[in-house]
Amino acid sequence: MNIKGYDIDEIAEGAILLDGLEDAILGIVEEFGASGCRILYSKHKILTILCERDGMTWSEAEEFYDYNILGLYAGEQNPIFLITE
Repeated sequence: MNIKGYDIDEIAEGAILLDGLEDAILGIVEEFGASGCRILYSKHKILTILCERDGMTWSEAEEFYDYNILGLYAGEQNPIFLITE
C-alpha cells in the first residue's frame, strides 16, 4: 500500500492501519528496540474526517476517537497519534 509516498508494506510491515483514515497519516515512526515501525496519525485530522465524512459533531467525534481509535490495542505496532490542537 502506498500512502503519501510511503510504501507501507515495505517500510512498516505489520503496522496497523486505520481503515478510511489514510488522509490523517503524518508518517512512519521507528523506535530503538521496537519490533517494527508504527504509523503516526494526526488526532486533529482524524476528528475532522469523522465530522466531515460521518456527519458527527466535534463532541461525538472526540468520544468515538477516545473509545474506538485511541482505545484500540492491536499489538506492538499499534498506531500512535500526534496532538497538534
